[in-house]
Amino acid sequence: MRIFQNSAYKFIENRKKAYVVSGVVIALGIAAMILNVATIGSWQNYGVDFTGGSLIQVRFDEPTTDAALRAALGGADAPPVTRFGTENEYVIRAPIDDDSSINEVAEAVETQIAAVYSAGSFEVVRTELVGAKVGSELQLKALYAILFSFVLTLLYLAFRFEMRFGLAAVIATAHDMLITLGFLAVFKVEIALPTVAAILTIAGYSINDTVVVYDRVRENLRKYKTLSLFELLNNSINETLSRTVMTSVTTLLALLSLYILG
Repeated sequence: MRIFQNSAYKFIENRKKAYVVSGVVIALGIAAMILNVATIGSWQNYGVDFTGGSLIQVRFDEPTTDAALRAALGGADAPPVTRFGTENEYVIRAPIDDDSSINEVAEAVETQIAAVYSAGSFEVVRTELVGAKVGSELQLKALYAILFSFVLTLLYLAFRFEMRFGLAAVIATAHDMLITLGFLAVFKVEIALPTVAAILTIAGYSINDTVVVYDRVRENLRKYKTLSLFELLNNSINETLSRTVMTSVTTLLALLSLYILG
């Protein structure tokens, strides 16, 4: 299915405009990270997985929603609430102060819920503690995972193509991930372990598309020996544009399904 059958967009000629747009977006992200350090003490809004805290799983006998549960726990100031398991089962991730214990936090949460929901209509299934030391180790390991993926990508592309191809791919992937991190910082999205998996997935998609374009560039280098570099690169990107767009659209459809139904 070729939705761009005869596309001839001048991608390379417009690269300077793209540099400006990317530069502005990245600068906004970095500014948000600096602002986050000044306001919340860290460059990202780390969740319990990374900062330490309590994880409390609650099961309700009567129908409820995560919005209603957040309202019972303080509304805008409530800890993060996510649905877990069955329809009326939720996980509450609450931070722990230096002067509090996990039992005290669990009891406080249970008291808040009991003030809104009838007695005996809910049950605290489990409470777990994520220590601050564990959280800091997870931050470091998440960083190692991303850096390790960069190194392996560079080595693979240097072997399959050339070192300059590998360096360009790593820079492009770092660009995509930096924009993503900037987005997370601007909107103060809570960073949990699944977020790290999502960032690595973005890196995977970025590299995957880069390799597809690289393959076409290599083919065209052998086929069209008289073309200028700009013409060669534009042709290669245009020839793989249908595949790039269709991959993104089909992925978006799956994500929309998860967002709407999940």
